[in-house]
Amino acid sequence: MTTTNLVQSVDWLAIAPPTLTAVVALAVLVADLFVPERHKQLLGWTAIAGLVASIALLIPLRAGDRSTFCLTTEPAATAACSYTADRFTLVIQFLVLGGALLTALLSLADTRDKLPAGEYWFLLLSSAAGAALLPASRDLATLVVALEVASLPAFALVGLRRGDRQSSEAALKFFLSSVTATAVTLLGVSFVYGATGTLHLTELAQRLDDVPGQLETLAQAGVALTLVGFAFKTAAVPFHFWVPDTYVGAPLPVAGYLSVVGKAVGFTGLILVTVVAFPSYADVWGPALAVIAALTMTVGNVAALRQVSTRAWSAVRLLAWSSVAQAGFLLVPIAAAAYSSDDQVGATVAYALMYAVVNLGAFAVVVLVSRTHPENRIADYRGLYATHPLLALTMGFFLLNLAGLPPGIIGLFAKVTVFSAAVDAGLGWLAVIMGVNVVIGLYYYLRWTALLFRAPTVEKAHARVPAPVTLAIAVAAVVGVVLSGYPQFALRFAATTLF
Repeated sequence: MTTTNLVQSVDWLAIAPPTLTAVVALAVLVADLFVPERHKQLLGWTAIAGLVASIALLIPLRAGDRSTFCLTTEPAATAACSYTADRFTLVIQFLVLGGALLTALLSLADTRDKLPAGEYWFLLLSSAAGAALLPASRDLATLVVALEVASLPAFALVGLRRGDRQSSEAALKFFLSSVTATAVTLLGVSFVYGATGTLHLTELAQRLDDVPGQLETLAQAGVALTLVGFAFKTAAVPFHFWVPDTYVGAPLPVAGYLSVVGKAVGFTGLILVTVVAFPSYADVWGPALAVIAALTMTVGNVAALRQVSTRAWSAVRLLAWSSVAQAGFLLVPIAAAAYSSDDQVGATVAYALMYAVVNLGAFAVVVLVSRTHPENRIADYRGLYATHPLLALTMGFFLLNLAGLPPGIIGLFAKVTVFSAAVDAGLGWLAVIMGVNVVIGLYYYLRWTALLFRAPTVEKAHARVPAPVTLAIAVAAVVGVVLSGYPQFALRFAATTLF
């Protein structure tokens, strides 16, 4: 009697980017035991080198789709696989690993004197490895594991400033909200598995079309609970309450990381479960996501508009609420995918690329300003042009991109792409709400930008600018300028990513 091998051999090249990131994380943790205190900066540079190498490993994968961990009882073309390195995977992996790299550059100065170096780099790389694994996940078990590998280290990163009450409180809020989301997601996954007997996303899409009548309610509840769990992860309204306090309490580079990589993780999971696994329930999740998108962008923008410039940490709070508002725009193409057969989700990928570059750039400037103004009020940026003209121009460029105004062309193109996705899907009412929210966003982004060029009321203190922070700001600015000069690159690249 012959036995059938159910699992194919591992394609090591396909899984190389997240694997290398995880290996470097373990290497840094072990090396921390032996590296003397005066040489701890070597751990940071090792982490940066590991992230650069992981990004480089994406290059040989760009030629075509590669899959591994597949069930081989079916023909190769139709086999259900747990890991797929397609164009969508590579774009998101580039986004999260690039975001982690910029975060690492911003963190070098803090790990010298404020944060424990070994633990910090291990946690950051571990989270980045989980975030890089998630877009390649093609079954619900791998998807949930990747989501938790990305999230669990982030709790510790937020609370890593030992003895800081605000940091501990932020970590607790983040932990409780995320654990609730995970519990809801796992309950939903178990219901879906009970109704269909499979966890692979492509097989789920087929079997949910033909669920037995007695299991129909179980399947519907599973789909709803799974989507609610991912909505928590994206900080969509009404699951957004943890965002401002978490960003304020976290080390600033970690706040920037959560605003970009954490958000990318949630949206990637949401795309995979809606468009790939649950298309037969599009009539349910489509309207729900459209309403959530409208609420999210409105609540985020109104809260950002109400920030008082003289309040402590108002700059960080404004960026936190801005990130909530931007999440609403990111949700629009996913909702539109339920109403149209066109590849609408590519607009979310394009918008995410733009948002990642300029938002991390804005956080990089905030990190730099916090060296002389620890409370990081918006008012502290008044007259920045008088003392640091290049820094003020760069910050203005990032804010205008977020607002969608020239010279931030890539921001304008990204918003137009999202508008087009809504209109093409027949969601005219959502496009109107988006227009109103763009106007609200213009006000507070322009108000902050104008403050940069006003005459300073007090003499500005000068501080030494760390080279890694300067490099992070320069990289974000250069990428933003290149994309503004040639926005078709991001839009065309993202438009061809999906499935």
